[in-house]
Amino acid sequence: MTDTELVHALALLKTDGVGDIIAKKLINHCGSAENIFNSKATFLKGIDGIGSVLLKKLKDKSTFEKAVSEFIYIKENNIKVVYFLEEDYPERLKHCVDGPVLLFSTGSINWNSRRVISIVGTRQITSYGTDFCKKLIEDLAPLNPIIVSGFAYGVDIVAHQTAMDFGLQTIGVLAHGMNQIYPKTHKKYIAKMEQNGGFLTEFWSTSNPEKENFVRRNRIVAGISEATIVIESAEKGGSLITATMASEYNRDVFAVPGRTTDKLSQGCNDLIKTQRAHLLTSAADLVYILNWEIASQARDDKAIQKQLFVTLDYEEQKVYDYLQKNGKQLLDIVALDCDFPIYKLSSLLLNMELKGVIRPLPGKLFEAI
Repeated sequence: MTDTELVHALALLKTDGVGDIIAKKLINHCGSAENIFNSKATFLKGIDGIGSVLLKKLKDKSTFEKAVSEFIYIKENNIKVVYFLEEDYPERLKHCVDGPVLLFSTGSINWNSRRVISIVGTRQITSYGTDFCKKLIEDLAPLNPIIVSGFAYGVDIVAHQTAMDFGLQTIGVLAHGMNQIYPKTHKKYIAKMEQNGGFLTEFWSTSNPEKENFVRRNRIVAGISEATIVIESAEKGGSLITATMASEYNRDVFAVPGRTTDKLSQGCNDLIKTQRAHLLTSAADLVYILNWEIASQARDDKAIQKQLFVTLDYEEQKVYDYLQKNGKQLLDIVALDCDFPIYKLSSLLLNMELKGVIRPLPGKLFEAI
């Protein structure tokens, strides 16, 4: 993206009445943001939804003054800008009709990983939520997913910290410009975050963490990911908005169940009860629903060689012996014949895949290696 195109794109987005959807429509029709401002009114009037009022606002010169000011800030602070038409724009976000035209980022974000998950939840996380979040990320670490969250208190920061502890890339999606960090107490995490991923926002340096910005931020968290996981949530909360957005983007949503008497489990329990989210009891549930192939990914990403000697516990050995004797078998059949509930067997199979002694096959089949 050239500097000239960036300035014109910034000016377009600063035009009153132009949001991401209208901006994309204009850019796609004209070929570039610069062409929009160089096109005749009669040409632009032919675009659906573009009327004389908006055309008049496009002539407002003050938008360019604001655009140039932001452009200077971007350059002086080495902020990376990703345009929605460029290859390095997050792939899943390209398919969201209201995805941002421009994304601003800092750090070392690498979008090559096809496994991107968002972890969200309450800011008043309990020990139950903390333990679950840490265990989930630990078990998923061999698959090398990118962990996305909102860099807020509670579930968000636990997810970011745990991802970094296990050497995973993690991205904080901000509800304000890059000139500040909210909450301020999280400034101590900035350097490590930028070494292990970084920060992403659509907001200018003039934008503060206003209430409405968090809802806009949530659509990026939802749209950028393959799946959104809600760890803990009260009956109402921002994480439920993110879950709804993820569902509208046709993404998988997972929720961690809790006791019916726990206030911070009410939102998750309701998502599961109303079938708006998959039940999540362990990493195995996520791997199973998303059809991730653990063994092959571990070999490709981590260059892990199959161990010559593997220690299996009693239950794992029982499943391994069964598969060795009976060959390829359906998950449900293994559970029935080995007398394990599905959730228990799923966890066992995940651990055995990580140990390299079994592998998943299409159609919910498993076989011993």
